[in-house]
Amino acid sequence: MQKFTNPIFIILCIGALLLSSCVGESVALAELGEVDPTIIVKSSTPNSPDSVDIDVQISLTPQPTITLRPSSTLVPSNTPIPSFTPVASPTPIPESVYLKGVTSFRQSFAISCESRTAVDWADFFGVQIYESEFQFGLPLSDNPDKGFVGNVHDPWGQVPPFSYGVHAAPVATLLKEEYGLPAQAARNFSLENLKKEIASGQPVIAWVIGNMVGGIPSEYTDKEGNKVIVAAYEHTVIVTGYGKDHIRYLNNSRFYQVPVETFLNSWGVLGNMLVYYKDASDRY
Repeated sequence: MQKFTNPIFIILCIGALLLSSCVGESVALAELGEVDPTIIVKSSTPNSPDSVDIDVQISLTPQPTITLRPSSTLVPSNTPIPSFTPVASPTPIPESVYLKGVTSFRQSFAISCESRTAVDWADFFGVQIYESEFQFGLPLSDNPDKGFVGNVHDPWGQVPPFSYGVHAAPVATLLKEEYGLPAQAARNFSLENLKKEIASGQPVIAWVIGNMVGGIPSEYTDKEGNKVIVAAYEHTVIVTGYGKDHIRYLNNSRFYQVPVETFLNSWGVLGNMLVYYKDASDRY
């Protein structure tokens, strides 16, 4: 067997053995985090012409640490998610509406206009009433907000305590309690709401002065000390339609049409008083 006596070869073999041992130990220690990841192995014979220096540098770059975190758990909420309900925009009022099927007859007595318009209005909603039946079904009072004032045969145009007529509240009450119609009396009613009633297909009874003329309101105190606003030539008509700048109405069997300003001037004397058909959609 051949013997290897070359000193360089022997040194290389020894270095390789040392390197293998150191690397294995260093790698194991590096995994435990106890050594510097860079290892330098140096073997040399000082002051020897045949010495060989072996510098071996192994750089152990540590791998990035990956931390596994538990995945988040979705916990259902007990709070219900509110549903979105779109809000419908208000329906615009048509520029003009004219109701068909509203009829009117001349009043039977000198100051029975309220009864005449009441029975004509009721007829539109399918309820037939005799004018005299309605007239004498009204309560009597010296206060028109409580009942009919005076004698139905007396001349028109006076104010209480003389023969005068009746305001909206007793008319609506009789229509509702005796004839089952959802009649509602109101004051200070706006023109816009009046148009809404017409646009919904429902005529209204309006308290005006004469055949839509101006008037002067006055304050009357009844026997019980209650105050009420009255006006000479108080009258009632049935409003059946409107246009951009006018109002259409029935007065003693005839249709009339006047400018909006004329209607508001006359309607306003007794405080925009009327009777309308109250249904579930009304929010007045």
